[in-house]
Amino acid sequence: MTTRHCPCGLPRPYDACCGRFHAGPDTAPTAEALMRSRYCAFVKGDAAYLLRTWHPRTRPERLDLDPRTRWRGLEVLGTADGSAFHTTGTVTFRASYRGGSLLERSRFERVAGAWVYVDGDFPEDGE
Repeated sequence: MTTRHCPCGLPRPYDACCGRFHAGPDTAPTAEALMRSRYCAFVKGDAAYLLRTWHPRTRPERLDLDPRTRWRGLEVLGTADGSAFHTTGTVTFRASYRGGSLLERSRFERVAGAWVYVDGDFPEDGE
């Protein structure tokens, strides 16, 4: 097991954090944990995990990731619902990459007990 911190920003090794979700069969217990693991999948270039954790009604047939994108960090700005007691949740975050950042409010739902990404919008900084 590696001792480097997970790319999602939590102070845990990758294998004990998002890596266990990427490898399966563990699933993220909250919407925020899923969002962090999906960010980490973008960092790692793991399109299969991103597709697997995308809601079937909104999932694209394929996902082409740009290997030149260099992700620099993740900041969770807010969450609403998305715990073990909810069926939906939202997570607002800023993901930084070389040359800029992305601000998104992502929506999540449970499908067969597992959290999945539905879609997101791009709020203004003040929203």
